[in-house]
Amino acid sequence: MPIGGFIINTLPQNCAATVTVLEQMAGVEIHATDSNGNIIAVIESHTSDSMEESVKDIEKLEQVLSVGAAYLHVEDEVEKIERGELVPPHPFKKNKKQRAEWA
Repeated sequence: MPIGGFIINTLPQNCAATVTVLEQMAGVEIHATDSNGNIIAVIESHTSDSMEESVKDIEKLEQVLSVGAAYLHVEDEVEKIERGELVPPHPFKKNKKQRAEWA
């Protein structure tokens, strides 16, 4: 189960409202905030892909200026790949499809 620590930046006046929204999101746990609008959050998900989707959802929030990863732990997912229980998508297939769309 991937776990990641993230720093979410917002304007100081939007921090409390942003925390309220983030606390409603599945797998998101708020650990700290400061007076500069920085929010420290941990995201826990079933796969790294679902964590990526959670980060994208946070980035879409109007009051969020940026989301930065501080750490990422995916050891459980790596073990599943080694046991053959999880097959990650080929990372370059998406890019090939995107290139075809751009042409």
